[in-house]
Amino acid sequence: MSRILTGIYDEHRILQEGISALLNDIPDIEVVPVTPQRDMLIGSLKSAPVHVLIYNLHDTSPSSFSLISDISRECPGIKILILCVLNGEEAILGSVRAGANGFLARDTGRQDLMEAIYSLRNGFDYFSKSITHLLVNRYITDLKQDNERSAAGVLSTREIEILRLWGNSLTNKEIADSLFLSVRTVETHKNHIMQKLGLKTSVDMIKYAIRNNIVKI
Repeated sequence: MSRILTGIYDEHRILQEGISALLNDIPDIEVVPVTPQRDMLIGSLKSAPVHVLIYNLHDTSPSSFSLISDISRECPGIKILILCVLNGEEAILGSVRAGANGFLARDTGRQDLMEAIYSLRNGFDYFSKSITHLLVNRYITDLKQDNERSAAGVLSTREIEILRLWGNSLTNKEIADSLFLSVRTVETHKNHIMQKLGLKTSVDMIKYAIRNNIVKI
């Protein structure tokens, strides 16, 4: 493989030079000078293209994400690696949505930085471990919400409520008492739920509630 041309963007030149010093003695990586001027960055990248751009993100302002998005759009061949001391969802998800290919958190070391550069150059995204956990947790949360919204498209609010309580092993009497309904009304709701979802038994209802994250196990 040819040397990985790596640019470093930071409006603070001393930080730019510090990151450059970490990479200078790595044979496979060549640090390419990149302007620290925000309004000149894309022009600089077009005149001296790099394989990987290390972008030191200092804030979560719209202008920062906008610049990432502009780089991704104007220089599609460049992989964008975010360095950031902010580990919150706003910084991570905002960067990913803007087009970043990797994200390194504040606990990043030199080895992580090298591994990220190699990964991006080989066509893979790279996220440090703490970031991966956050993204997975966010994905699971979104999946649960999507599943509930999916059920909400078929079932009424009351039916979802009854399905959740039934999935949590409450009897018809307990559900009725909890929702101030008659047992007969609860049974009617359960029959409607099974009809709408194409289920045949109460056990099928519980399985559906679990598989679609309507109840927690």
